[in-house]
Amino acid sequence: MLRVDGMEVLAEEQGGRLVLSMTLSTDESVLPKFASYAAGRMLREEATLAVDRQNFRVFLWQAAPLPADSRTLRRLFETFMNSCDWWRERADDLKGESRSEPDTMVIRP
Repeated sequence: MLRVDGMEVLAEEQGGRLVLSMTLSTDESVLPKFASYAAGRMLREEATLAVDRQNFRVFLWQAAPLPADSRTLRRLFETFMNSCDWWRERADDLKGESRSEPDTMVIRP
């Protein structure tokens, strides 16, 4: 489990792929609203919205084949985290919370 920008991201190897995932919500009431966003987001991002019905959670996941070079892994991580930011903002909106800015900011070239 990684902690990135206040989000818990799970990274695991599954069947020859590196899979990143993040839980967006454990509240069933958000599912219809999230589902309404999913069709449009499929055109903009590579991450996939999914539901674990057994442990009820709505989560986002994205995968890359292994072995992968550093460029592929960097792209996987960057695109996944961009997707997570968008979905986390929607989840916060549904909860009526405004997202606070992180205490520290890292600027990289």
